[in-house]
Amino acid sequence: MKINDLIKKTVGLDIEKLGTNTAKKAEKSDAGTQPTESVTLSPLAAQLKSLEANVASTEVFDAAKVDAIKSAISSGKFTVDSEKVADGLIETVKDLLNTQKS
Repeated sequence: MKINDLIKKTVGLDIEKLGTNTAKKAEKSDAGTQPTESVTLSPLAAQLKSLEANVASTEVFDAAKVDAIKSAISSGKFTVDSEKVADGLIETVKDLLNTQKS
């Protein structure tokens, strides 16, 4: 089973640091002057905002499916398809090996 983690796709971006550094720079530049400049967001900032909204609205797991699996395990009706598990492990290892080559 693969987990699609949107946050891992933005490796190297520290959202909190970006916000505090920008705020500190704005404070320093505005010291003793009248605010006459306008601020525009970069495409990266808009993308981060969109990503943040997607992550916030995405459910982490399917609670109904988890409950169904729990009840199947408790009642002894849960079966494991060993071929499916083996195929998943092989795919994961292939993905890891391909990632290391890159």
